[in-house]
Amino acid sequence: MAGYDVDLFVIGAGSGGVRAARVAAAHGARVMIAEEFRIGGTCVIRGCVPKKLLVYASRFKDHFVDAAGFGWTLAPASFDWPTLVAAKEKEISRLSAIYRNNLDKAGVAIEDSRAEIVDAHGVRLIADGRKLSARIILISTGGAPVLEPDIPGREYAITSNEIFDLPALPKRMLIVGGGYIAVEFAAIFARLGTDVTLVTRGENVLRGFDDDLRLGVRDGLAHAGVKLHFGMLPTRIEKTPTGYHVSLTRGESLDAEQVMIATGRRPNTKGLGLEQAGVACDSFGAVKVDALSKTNIESIYAVGDVTNRVALTPVAIREGHAFADTVFGGKPEAVVHTDIPTAVFSTPELGTVGLTETEARARFDCVDIYMANFRPLKAALSGREEKTLMKIVVDGVTDRVLGVHILGEDASEMTQVLGIAVKMGAKKADFDATMALHPTSAEELVTMRTRTARFEREIAGPEGPDCGPLGEG
Repeated sequence: MAGYDVDLFVIGAGSGGVRAARVAAAHGARVMIAEEFRIGGTCVIRGCVPKKLLVYASRFKDHFVDAAGFGWTLAPASFDWPTLVAAKEKEISRLSAIYRNNLDKAGVAIEDSRAEIVDAHGVRLIADGRKLSARIILISTGGAPVLEPDIPGREYAITSNEIFDLPALPKRMLIVGGGYIAVEFAAIFARLGTDVTLVTRGENVLRGFDDDLRLGVRDGLAHAGVKLHFGMLPTRIEKTPTGYHVSLTRGESLDAEQVMIATGRRPNTKGLGLEQAGVACDSFGAVKVDALSKTNIESIYAVGDVTNRVALTPVAIREGHAFADTVFGGKPEAVVHTDIPTAVFSTPELGTVGLTETEARARFDCVDIYMANFRPLKAALSGREEKTLMKIVVDGVTDRVLGVHILGEDASEMTQVLGIAVKMGAKKADFDATMALHPTSAEELVTMRTRTARFEREIAGPEGPDCGPLGEG
C-alpha cells in the first residue's frame, strides 16, 4: 500500500467512523480519523446517551409519587436543571475520552479538524490546510437537524443539538414536529415541569410506527400535560422581552420561552467536497452507496446516517464494522437492514421490531393479530393509571412472527431480546411453547393464545390464502 500517506482516512468520529477505524487498524491498516467537533458523534455527545439520561431524570417525579403506595414517606421533591446538565456533561465527556483512548490504543491517528475530500484519494484538513492521500476514504459524518419549515424568525428556534445545554429549564416550550425526537423531548420536559405544547402537521405522532402504539403514546403525552395540536405548523416566530411569540396556522398563536424545531434531520454532506470528487448523492443529500457501502467512486465509501439507509446508531456501528471487514479483512459483508429493533424513549416507552400491522397487511395474504392491554402489577399499589400494550403480528399462513410492538415500562429492554427471535424467524408456536416467567409483564408475550383479529386478502380461487379457523392459535 505504498504511495499513500494512510491506507484509510475516516471523515467523522461518530459511532460508525470510530468502529470502522478501530476494526480496520486491527486488520493492519494505517488509519487516520478527523473530527471537527467532539469524538463520539451525535449519539454520545448530543443524541442517544444524553437524551436517555434526561429521560431517566424526567421519570423520577413519577417514582416519588409511586413510592407512597408502597409505604414510603418522602420529603417534597425539587428539581435543579443546572445540576442535571452538569452531570450529563460530565458523563458524555467521560465517554468521549474513552472513544479517544480506544482509538489511540488501536493505533489510529486522530486529527481534531474538519476534513474535506479533494479527489478520489485526497483529503484536506481545514485546521492547517494539510493535504493527505489515502488508498480508501470513508465518509461517516452522520446527519444534522434541519430548521423547517422555512418561516420568518426560524433562526430563533433551537434544535436537538442545543436542547441539552439550555441555561435554565424553560417554563413554557413549543416543540414543532411529530417524530420520535419531538415526542421524546415533549415527554421529558413536561415531566420536568415545563408547560409544553407540541404542534405537528400530521394527524397523530410517530408516523410509520404501529397505529395502536401511536395512539398510546399520544394519550401518554396528553396525560403528562402536553398540549397537542395536529394539522398545524408555525408561520412566524417573533422575539419578545420574555421569549417568543409564535403565530400558527388557522390564525392561532402562543407565547413560549423556547421554541424547538424537530421536524427532521438531513445527511451531513454539505461542504465535504463530494461534488469535486464526483461522489453521487440523492435528492435528499445522502451519499449513494451499494450493499457494501461503496460509492460510485471505487476508493470512497460511506456508512451511517450520511447514507440515509437506517438512521440508528447500532446500524452505523454494524455498517462501519462490515466495511472494515470487507475492505481490510477480506471478509465481505453486506449489512441486512431489516428486522431492526428500535425504541422511542417517550413515557410510556415504545419498543418495536419487525413489521407493523399496516405493513404486514400490505405484504401478506393472511395476517393474525394478538394483542394484550393490561395494567402492570406495579400500578396495583402505586395507583397510577397506566397500561401496558403488547401486540404480535403473525403471518397467518406460515405462523411466522412478523413483528412485535410494546408500549409500557421497559419496552426497549424487552424489544432488544425479542429482536433475536424475530431475526431468527420464530413462529407464534415457538412463543406459545416458551414457559412464562411470572410475575412479569413480559410473560404476556408467551401467554397470548387467542387471536384478536385476522385480515385476509380477497383472492379468489385456489390462489387465496390458506388460513386456519379464527380462534386459538
